[in-house]
Amino acid sequence: MVSQIYRILWDSIVTLKILPGQLVSEKEIATALSASKTPVREALIRLEDSGLVTVIPKSGTYVTSIRIDAYIEGCFIRLQLETGAVRRAAERNGVEQYMTQLDTLLQKQSSALKTKDYVLYASLDEALHETFFVVAGLHGVWHFLKKTQADVNRIRHLKRISGIRRGKQVIQQHSAIVDAIKAGDPQAAGDALVAHIGSLESEIEQLTDYPELLAFIENQNTTLIRKLPGRRNARSTHSQQAS
Repeated sequence: MVSQIYRILWDSIVTLKILPGQLVSEKEIATALSASKTPVREALIRLEDSGLVTVIPKSGTYVTSIRIDAYIEGCFIRLQLETGAVRRAAERNGVEQYMTQLDTLLQKQSSALKTKDYVLYASLDEALHETFFVVAGLHGVWHFLKKTQADVNRIRHLKRISGIRRGKQVIQQHSAIVDAIKAGDPQAAGDALVAHIGSLESEIEQLTDYPELLAFIENQNTTLIRKLPGRRNARSTHSQQAS
């Protein structure tokens, strides 16, 4: 139950259904999900550990702000850790089950892109990258990495809803990584990962071309969500509450 509540809240925060600076009510969540307060409280503790909420004494639990510097740091950490992971995965490519799993995830993500199911596409993207660490025998490192990716995930979502997408390019880059792992070529796997994650990091420069997106980040603690490119009349599904 805790994991389910955590995932629901994680998705809501990353996709901005619950906005930065917004109060997260333990009681309201428990009521909405027909759950007791205990699993909700435990899920919120996990979210705090992931950097998505912060607890302010005598006030409540709030969604953390989006920080561009944390986004850049998150991209850097991911680049360093995942480069090592895919290289190790290429050295440990003898498990056929994992190779089949990589192919399946890649095919499903490509299909999701063709049908423009971007929610499924993003979920499969995360699953594929997690599998790189599983193949490498470093699943625990993946869980550590996720704790550094709160602002990376939220800014990536802002880009998606603003029409800043690189879907076809991502599929090609993923294919190159998977092919290198299957071929048992650590150098090629690492190079392909650098090309993929490195390009993600460089996209921060695109933000200056989208003033509405930057304005949203800068004014994230307001009660109304600003109108973003590609998203009309976006509204919070939860009203901000006073402490």
